[in-house]
Amino acid sequence: MTDVFLDTMRPTPRRVRRAGPAAGLALATLLAVTGCTGGDATDVDGITPVAFTVTGPLCAELPAGTEPGNPESLAGMPADQAVQWIPVLTTFDAAVRATGLAGELTGVTVLAPTDDAFAEKFSRTNLDELLLHDTDELRELLREHLLTAPMSVAEMVAAGTVKTVAEGELTVTAQGPVARFGNEAETVCADYQATNARIHVIDHVLGSLPTTAGGEDDHPYH
Repeated sequence: MTDVFLDTMRPTPRRVRRAGPAAGLALATLLAVTGCTGGDATDVDGITPVAFTVTGPLCAELPAGTEPGNPESLAGMPADQAVQWIPVLTTFDAAVRATGLAGELTGVTVLAPTDDAFAEKFSRTNLDELLLHDTDELRELLREHLLTAPMSVAEMVAAGTVKTVAEGELTVTAQGPVARFGNEAETVCADYQATNARIHVIDHVLGSLPTTAGGEDDHPYH
């Protein structure tokens, strides 16, 4: 049922390029990759171009260059629209729209777990319940993934601790080119710029909800 629900929640037509079936395995094989670049803004009237560079081991699997969904193309979009173009965020995107949280994705940093991260956290039945019925609970979970101001990876690491919209705190440390949040999650493609927001793709679902993946009803839903 989750597959059908996610399909109905996605924009029509779906314009992003999907990650290949081995995208989950790419996390293990691309650890040496430090990032990819979506390009620079055009130099107009002597204004210094702005670099739209994302970093992390998963970036090589995501749109770049002139592909739809490349980092530069997302820079002028509201964050709730930008996440729709990042192929590994279909579950996060569905959760945002199921909870009506799109309006809160401005003036913030979005720590967006991948589809694989959701699959590793929740069973299929549990995710169905969150998306279809327990939307208040899901909304609070998402707020644990929003920081109170737009911040780059470098700014988060320099701060050492960051505050979430849910009034929690996360410890941030540098792990090579990525940022680590406590002992739970790391950025796998960071520093997407959106309108008055930053988006960092992370590899783990944060928050206090129990892990339910691995049950008899569980299997990949993306």
